[in-house]
Amino acid sequence: MMLRGHDFVSMDDLSPEEVLRVLDTATDLKRRAKAGDRPVLLAGRVLAMIFEKPSLRTRVTFEVGMWELGGHAVYLAPQDVQLGARESVPDVARNLERWVGGIMARTFAHRTVQTLAEHARIPVINGLSDLEHPCQTLGDLLTIRERFGHLDGLRVAWVGDGNNVCHSLLLGAAKVGMHVAVATPARYAPDPAIVARAREIAPASGSRIEVGTDAKAAARGADVIYTDVWVSMGQEAEREAKIKVFSGYQVNGALTAQAAARAVVMHCLPAHRGEEITSEVLDGPQSIVFEQAENRLHAQKALLSLIL
Repeated sequence: MMLRGHDFVSMDDLSPEEVLRVLDTATDLKRRAKAGDRPVLLAGRVLAMIFEKPSLRTRVTFEVGMWELGGHAVYLAPQDVQLGARESVPDVARNLERWVGGIMARTFAHRTVQTLAEHARIPVINGLSDLEHPCQTLGDLLTIRERFGHLDGLRVAWVGDGNNVCHSLLLGAAKVGMHVAVATPARYAPDPAIVARAREIAPASGSRIEVGTDAKAAARGADVIYTDVWVSMGQEAEREAKIKVFSGYQVNGALTAQAAARAVVMHCLPAHRGEEITSEVLDGPQSIVFEQAENRLHAQKALLSLIL
């Protein structure tokens, strides 16, 4: 459980014990911050933040997180670095490792984050790639545990696109004993390799991983209903076709009625109201989406404090 110096490119980079350690650290840091106590754990440390995509939550939470821990973050916009165009990814990694203590990258291709990690002698964090969004899952697990008091045995219904957020959630849930039922159109199921890996991990924690196409079946009895946008950044050309295909996968009052009485609704944001989720649900009493957004800060502070 010595995380110092480790990369965090995938949820599978953490063992079940390490996931829980990050969550415990996040809980402690959040409690202390609410009491006005912000320990200076990263004084003099600098995080480089590389962005190929626009960002609200990822940029603000990492930047504020470094500041609250006594460190500093350097924002590198898409035009600043131009990974693989202006300069090769390995060369960017070799430069940054001589100036900063860690790299957070929000990219299109997952391979870009992997290449940074392979060539940098400092920790590399995946702030989002087309395959995974592991920092989101850390924040999600923290939020769910806060609400229910535990993670093991809870049932999560993922409804919509089997995307990067879904992938990290499957791996994270399998490590902590949560059951996940995924419902997507057949063409948009999660990556079979990710599903296979989640199912390989699951027996050790008692988790169950189900993948199908029936949204109501997935939601039935669920403790958590989770969705994300149907059209992610870079998929704008597919918009009209995807909206037609996903029309039966909206998280609305009829779908949430299938869930357990205590069920909550999650969305990693930004939301396209009226598409994957209705405003009635997003703003309703079951919604914990803004708790999720807040907990990105606390979960990432924990991660940063442990690996930098």
